[in-house]
Amino acid sequence: MAPRRKKIYEGKAKILYEGTEPGTLVQYFKDDATAFNAQKKAVIEGKGVLNNRLSEFFMQGLTNIGVPNHFIRRINMREQLIRQVEIIPLEVIVRNFAAGSLTKRLGLEEGTLLPRPIVEYSFKNDELGDPMVSEEYIIAFGWASQQDLDDIVSLALRVNDFLSGVFFGVGIKLVDFKIEIGRVWDNDFMRLIVADEISPDSCRLWDLKTGQKLDKDVFRRDLGNLTDAYTEVARRLGLMPANTTSLKPTAIN
Repeated sequence: MAPRRKKIYEGKAKILYEGTEPGTLVQYFKDDATAFNAQKKAVIEGKGVLNNRLSEFFMQGLTNIGVPNHFIRRINMREQLIRQVEIIPLEVIVRNFAAGSLTKRLGLEEGTLLPRPIVEYSFKNDELGDPMVSEEYIIAFGWASQQDLDDIVSLALRVNDFLSGVFFGVGIKLVDFKIEIGRVWDNDFMRLIVADEISPDSCRLWDLKTGQKLDKDVFRRDLGNLTDAYTEVARRLGLMPANTTSLKPTAIN
């Protein structure tokens, strides 16, 4: 019987276990879906399988263009081996079009093209509702230095360029997304890398022609079947057979 793995952390959509090698973790993708700071919850069969495969695809793509990230390899349908990092307690949000909280804050019409990609930050704290914070707060409270923030913006905009191009190529508009950033040390040298996940859970994705939502807003707004939406994203990216209409786990191994 295999020894029980040590759980390091459990979030709303993922579990982190002690890794198989020093300095690594195993990231397990759950089927749980949450919205509105977990006020709305459901179990969506197959979501974890899809997000594992999609996040692998995007992280590997970032590696290929020289954007450092925590991904090492996918282990199975729901798990991937990742590099252990010290997470900076911020959600880094990149917005290309107005949606979500930005429309409420500024009174913009949903879908308005922004003058340029906007990078903003939320403090990672579920109990407080992940409040938006300024660079002044981040530096004052020691969550990150000014040099860190300069590096974070550079990373975030490179991720945005990559994702926008990939999605545009398959007829999808990248409205906005969030990433997390972690610190790693190579001997005494610290550097920042992309961590957590990149999936339709963390992006707003709209069909270029119809505006159909292909992300977690389907769940937030009761717009249909979330697994079908995520499967469509995977199908367009060539990660599933072209004739796939619903999740077949055997298609993602």
